Amino acid sequence: MRQALTVLPAGQTRAITIPLPIMVGIFCIVWSAAFAVAKIAIFDCPPLLLLTARFLVAGVLVIGGTALAGGPWTLSRRDIALFAMLGVANQALYLGLGYVGLRDISAGLSTLIASANPIVIAVLAVMLLGERMTWRKALGLLLGFGGVAFIVSHRLSIGIEGLQGILFTIAALLSLVGGTILFKLFAPKDGFWIGNGIQSLSAGVALLPFSLVFESPVDVVPSWRLLASMVYLTFVVSIFAYLLWFHILKVSGATAASSYHFLMPPLGMLFGWLLIGEHVAAWDMLGIIPVVLGIYLVTRPTADRS
Repeated sequence: MRQALTVLPAGQTRAITIPLPIMVGIFCIVWSAAFAVAKIAIFDCPPLLLLTARFLVAGVLVIGGTALAGGPWTLSRRDIALFAMLGVANQALYLGLGYVGLRDISAGLSTLIASANPIVIAVLAVMLLGERMTWRKALGLLLGFGGVAFIVSHRLSIGIEGLQGILFTIAALLSLVGGTILFKLFAPKDGFWIGNGIQSLSAGVALLPFSLVFESPVDVVPSWRLLASMVYLTFVVSIFAYLLWFHILKVSGATAASSYHFLMPPLGMLFGWLLIGEHVAAWDMLGIIPVVLGIYLVTRPTADRS
């Protein structure tokens, strides 16, 4: 794909372009590491309180920073409402349910379940967005699903994963799928920076009453690892990665963009092993082969026969 994110600093007349594959690689690394970092954070802080603080801080920083810098406000009321709904679906529900699930399952399994996103997206994109389901794309999705299923089944056979955590994580996946389809159907043409701030702020406001009712601030254990996790999740993930993800969605088809989630299982297991010592067996790595092949088949541009 030739699309690129263009950055034009003040005072320069020549744009700096970032190719789409590089953007995707950066996003996958940042996003995959977030599962293990979140697992670290919830050792010292209840998940909903952690997310509420993260979202509110990110939202205030983006919106407040834009206002102080005198940035233009290009969003209509419809755009604001859309970004607020995306914040509830893609952040409050998706991560709220996912973080609760992380208490009962490993970061690696959480990443694996989230990587099923392209399977559901592909079906709904055909039904709702008019995207074509070619045999090549269908084969790629099946290969990707097979690779993910292989890794999941092996990990379940050697460890104990809580059923409640799995159910919460599946519910989180469905929320992310809904938010992705909503974005592709009604996305505004611009305003993604301030829109990301609106999403974070609306997610924090939506989660605030639930975090105060079901969790207690006295359960927070101040620590350097909690502070470092909070900084990464807020600045790198909530602000940078979400903005990058919506740009990738903007320049790619919903199925193709979501298919990159198949990269998450091996990366998620790698970061789970590096950061928190989660078990990774050599057999797990066999699942990477059909996953990578599936991504290639789904995202490969269709040849022009005209």
